[in-house]
Amino acid sequence: MTQTLRTLSGTPVSTLTFGTMQFGGAADEAASRAMYDAARAAGVTHFDTAVGYTDGASETLTGIFARPEREEVFLATKVAFDGGAGRANIRAQFDTSRRQLGIDWVDLLYIHRWDGDTPSEETFSTLAEMQDQGLIRHIGVSNYAAWQVMKAQSIARTLGTRIDAIQPMYSLVKRQAEVEIFPMAQDQGISVHAYSPLGGGLLTGKYARGEVGRLTESEMYRQRYDTDWMRRAAQALTDLAAELGTHPATLAVAWTAAHPAQPSPIISARSVAQLAPSLAAQGYAMTPDLYARLSALGPAPPPATDRLEEA
Repeated sequence: MTQTLRTLSGTPVSTLTFGTMQFGGAADEAASRAMYDAARAAGVTHFDTAVGYTDGASETLTGIFARPEREEVFLATKVAFDGGAGRANIRAQFDTSRRQLGIDWVDLLYIHRWDGDTPSEETFSTLAEMQDQGLIRHIGVSNYAAWQVMKAQSIARTLGTRIDAIQPMYSLVKRQAEVEIFPMAQDQGISVHAYSPLGGGLLTGKYARGEVGRLTESEMYRQRYDTDWMRRAAQALTDLAAELGTHPATLAVAWTAAHPAQPSPIISARSVAQLAPSLAAQGYAMTPDLYARLSALGPAPPPATDRLEEA
């Protein structure tokens, strides 16, 4: 059973997380404000950013919007994507985060990715100290393999703390997290916050309509998602959504949230209109039959063991 994270006021965090990566970039301040307000109106309390998103504008705008209701929202940010996960870099980047946010503390601080060149004892002792100082409430890791999470968890326990959250990539077309990350999280009581539930926009159907987005603008996203089978899966999702009278993004986000590990999909958008179908997933009734139909649109990852007779 994964643990329930709560705002400082004691409210459990929402089932959806809003990722503010577009704030100050593809979404200007007015569009960002409108999306923040729409998310709050829909009951979203968890907002996720990072020190480097849109050169700091994401944190700046997120901070402006969140400060007036600080204890009612759960604010997460990430450091150490660049520069390593050593003590000096974590501290320096978090100081930058605090200046950009205009807020002295965050509910959850992630190490943005694994750093094999820095002793994990240094990384997590730094985070434990920051917890003791009241700078962060929870420790998280992003883009870690399951064995890396468990190494971090073991070290954290010796320091009197724990890893409370993980942030893996997960969607209908990126399901590797099901193999070891999700079972590990369930065993350890770690909260899962899954990014890119729409596959860089592929699962909205917009690229089939000739629209622009991350797959047309970013080589990284093209490498992740621009494959024939993924495009076929996206088209099948669009067809199924039309059959059901809903939006493919609603189905994709609702499917992500329906996994037994209870991942919180990190939704994002460039406008309120683009955001609306993802927000609608919060109340969508995902039946076992529909979940199975959606799951069959692409291949499931193989199990972690080659002893398939025992799987």
